[in-house]
Amino acid sequence: MTKPKPQLKSPCVNVCLLNDEDICVGCYRTGKEISQWGSMNKASQQAVMKKVREREAKSQFVSD
Repeated sequence: MTKPKPQLKSPCVNVCLLNDEDICVGCYRTGKEISQWGSMNKASQQAVMKKVREREAKSQFVSD
């Protein structure tokens, strides 16, 4: 049985470090979101990407 191909490109930027809130400082996904990405359908991945954009906007590492 083959694993379903992710519908969206992973936001991973190869900076893998989870902070104290279990959010990756590179891609802004939780550890659970990262581990489940490959088995998510497109709608679930889009929901995660919305959360990623919200987390990134609140980050101290991103400026307007």
